[in-house]
Amino acid sequence: MIGIVDYNAGNITSVERALTYLGVDYVLSKNPKDLAACEKLIFPGVGDAAYAMEQLAATGFDTFLKKWAVDGKPLMGICLGSQIIFDFSEEGNVKCLGLIPGKICHFDNLAKNETLKIPHMGWNNLERKNGSSVILEGVPENADFYFVHSYVICPEDESVVRACASYMVNVPAVVQKGNVVACQFHPEKSGEPGLKILKNFCEKF
Repeated sequence: MIGIVDYNAGNITSVERALTYLGVDYVLSKNPKDLAACEKLIFPGVGDAAYAMEQLAATGFDTFLKKWAVDGKPLMGICLGSQIIFDFSEEGNVKCLGLIPGKICHFDNLAKNETLKIPHMGWNNLERKNGSSVILEGVPENADFYFVHSYVICPEDESVVRACASYMVNVPAVVQKGNVVACQFHPEKSGEPGLKILKNFCEKF
């Protein structure tokens, strides 16, 4: 059973539709206790990092997710959920979950000499790194994925980056450390390649 974390900051409906299309059994809940028996968790998110961390603290999902990761259980972050698994975000200057060492920086602080349209919104393909990830198995090399974000993952250890997109700077698009994997893009909004990623997480990760 797959659990979907609902903390009032997630792109929940599109994730539900994707899993339903794939025939995956799932539980959606705002209560960590309801997800404790799940085999894997999907941690989606859209919006502001500081607000998201407030919601995680209010629901108890902050401590729940930290313990889940420490216990070695599979966790997949999506979009904002791929960012706040790191230590700190410049979006609201907020301490985050710290599941993977690193911080989240605004595009302007990484590409100071470039004229960027922010947020980075649209379709980009990926360049695989560091041996790629099992969630990308069977995904065509030239596949495009849907991005919408203004902040960029900056991990302490570059080896956790399993795929990048290019938007003036290299944008970590898939990160993985042990049992924690995350996509900066929206697989649930990225057509068949995105559905393949979700299927791989549910069946292989």
